Amino acid sequence: MTETWFLATIWIGLALLATLLSIWFRVATALSEIVVGTVAQMVLGAVLGSSLGVGDSWIRFLSGTGAILLTFLAGAELDPAIFRQKWKEATAVGLLSFLAPFFGCAAAAHWLLGWSATASWLTGVALSTTSVAVVYAVMLEFGLNKTEFGKTLLAACFVTDLGTVVALGLIFAPFTLRTLAFAGVGTAVFLVLPWVTVRFFARYGGRPSELEAKYLLLLLFGLGGLAAWAESEAVLPAYLIGMVLAGTVGKDHALIRRLRTLTFGLLTPFYFIRAGSLVSVSALAAAPMIFVALLLVKVATKLTSVYPITRFFQNSRQEGMYSTMLMSTGLTFGSIAALFGLNKGIIDDAQYSYLVATVIASAVVPTLIANKFFLPRHLLRAGAGRTIVIPPQQPLTAQGDTP
Repeated sequence: MTETWFLATIWIGLALLATLLSIWFRVATALSEIVVGTVAQMVLGAVLGSSLGVGDSWIRFLSGTGAILLTFLAGAELDPAIFRQKWKEATAVGLLSFLAPFFGCAAAAHWLLGWSATASWLTGVALSTTSVAVVYAVMLEFGLNKTEFGKTLLAACFVTDLGTVVALGLIFAPFTLRTLAFAGVGTAVFLVLPWVTVRFFARYGGRPSELEAKYLLLLLFGLGGLAAWAESEAVLPAYLIGMVLAGTVGKDHALIRRLRTLTFGLLTPFYFIRAGSLVSVSALAAAPMIFVALLLVKVATKLTSVYPITRFFQNSRQEGMYSTMLMSTGLTFGSIAALFGLNKGIIDDAQYSYLVATVIASAVVPTLIANKFFLPRHLLRAGAGRTIVIPPQQPLTAQGDTP
């Protein structure tokens, strides 16, 4: 166990360093963790001739658990009240934000880069995402999360990422009797889950034993194991569980804060540092234009799809461009999809490195452009007049998202 404790010390030390870097440079913690993982693996390999132990079973378990809880929290962030009021705009923006880069990036990977069909479809999935984490952080920083504009944009992010989750499952999950069993059990659970959860928490919750967290972990591990048994990915049911519980668990601010403490304090550093450690710097250095081409295609397809539909729904030019740039960001689900492809043998190490590098760049470059040139300052001045009014029995939740 001595080696395990020292290895855990290194990982937590890297997580602490990544957090400090995110504070100093004002970037998402997940972004800094990926970069720190890449640099740490490169330095340890070159200087000490050792590795971070990314293949160890306990690190893989903590990493996988972090991805599952992170995905669940992302689904739980959906605000049902906002989605009901602005569903047409949110659905249209979200769907086009997914479909255009999904097909565009897949076509570029296949016809421009010469990648295989399966690797190209995986590329389309990974680069079609929008980072709810980045979008929410920007909304919160400028107070746009309190406006109708900001809340609608966050709802559109949910639609985009839901499309990513569905596409990942439909394209790469083999359809067998196990798939049917998983779909049947999952559907039954999703239908009864809101009713059961409310009553179970009302009767037994609110105790120091953290019954609510254990209940949710039981669901996530159980359906995650069933998904893995069906040769799918454990994060897929996690997002849907979060979505169906958004109106119950998602509104329990204290429970969400406790889950975030567990997730971001211990689990997600293992996921993002491990993801970054798998990036091949030598592959990127050998062919940097592949990374540049993928980034340009992603941003271009987002621009040609999101901007026109935002204008259709009577957003100003500045609001439309700001929405487009933020919808071009990617981080969590893009890296999850890329790592899924690497683990399943759909893409190789070099292709994974290109995809993760593109995902990281898309979390930074569009955000910088949006805040520098297209920040809708008139909404900051008139934010109160653009805020949606929700009846008291359906309070808004102003919670953060995954980094």
